[in-house]
Amino acid sequence: MSKALGTAVGRTSRRRLLRLAGGGITMAALGAGLTGCEDELATGGEGSTPPPRSASPEDGKAPEDGKAPAPLWTRSTSAQTYGDNDELVAVDGVVIASGDPLVAFDGASGEERWSLPDGAVPGAPLLLGDGTLYLESGQYDGSVAGYVPGSGKDAWRSRLGKEYRQPRPVAVDGEQVYVIAEILEADGSSHTNVIAALNSRTGKVAWKEQRDLGTQQNGVHAAVRDRYLVYTDFKNNLTVRDTATGKQVWTQKTTKTSYGPFVVHRDLVIVPQGQRLQAFALSDGSEKWSVRSEEFTAFREPSLVEDVLYIADSGRTLWAVEPGTGRKIWQSTALKDAGGQVPRQFVKVGGTLYGATDLDEQGGVHAFDAKAGGLRWTFNDRSGDHHAWLVATDGKRVFALHGKKLHALPA
Repeated sequence: MSKALGTAVGRTSRRRLLRLAGGGITMAALGAGLTGCEDELATGGEGSTPPPRSASPEDGKAPEDGKAPAPLWTRSTSAQTYGDNDELVAVDGVVIASGDPLVAFDGASGEERWSLPDGAVPGAPLLLGDGTLYLESGQYDGSVAGYVPGSGKDAWRSRLGKEYRQPRPVAVDGEQVYVIAEILEADGSSHTNVIAALNSRTGKVAWKEQRDLGTQQNGVHAAVRDRYLVYTDFKNNLTVRDTATGKQVWTQKTTKTSYGPFVVHRDLVIVPQGQRLQAFALSDGSEKWSVRSEEFTAFREPSLVEDVLYIADSGRTLWAVEPGTGRKIWQSTALKDAGGQVPRQFVKVGGTLYGATDLDEQGGVHAFDAKAGGLRWTFNDRSGDHHAWLVATDGKRVFALHGKKLHALPA
């Protein structure tokens, strides 16, 4: 199973801080509030645009346009997230948010299925591959762990070696788990890092390559497609390596970065760079197409859903783009008209596209008509929590995480 979206690692990335700063939060508030607000929410809490019904829709169906649904259930969680898309996953009948302890809730009922103390580093990506959930061990023992998502049972474990510290998974496919780790010096310090591949069956090291001096192990986003491992970092590098050998295929500087995910589609890597959305060939880095937003606007993070690329810009225009060609399928200004916040993560169920936003009062989870981009409703729990929203789906429900509150919405 290839991972098609970028993955961020590291506990306090620059992008996360920029997101919080962009929301008008001071660093003092950031330091005091990263554990999230603990306002207790009743199931069926208030929505934003407009208020939801007083009860869940009949038979679990999505509401009519203009009315946000009440949650099917709401649970308090141990979530400690930083706004990256892969900190919330729905798989094998459960929904899991990155945190300590690592807890899985039943998708239908919201009841706790299992819990793992020290299961994961808070904020670490939850990577799914070949029926296994891979993550950096919360025991800080230098191991990378794999679990059965439905039961929480230990399925796989590997260590890169004593000469490396904090191996952090960044991507996974059907054969290997790709990690980045600090290289330890004799005095215990670290100035360089290594990227490596671990066999997902045996745990043995398949290859490892030292990265250039000055590169960072934090803030890396990565994806795998066939024989290519693709990743970006805070140094504005876009790099592709061969998954079989680890050898660098090509690398180039990007002019700007969104400090967020990119998209890999077939033989292309698609990266937002300020006002431009660019697609490069995986084989050699040549530009294949480019789309430009309006002046003084910038593209946000893209999502690839059912072979359509969805992306919003800072001018609050929502785009649906054909990923192979860059051809615009549709543009919608419904968010601008409604005064809504820009979404930065998307999932789709049936004919509805769901977008999760950052911190704004007019944000939350937007529901759009997937055919034309019309805004149907917005759900917001009114908790005042400064964390970004995250969404995931099991095809029947949409799970919305906001701080330490997890809501299940009917799809």
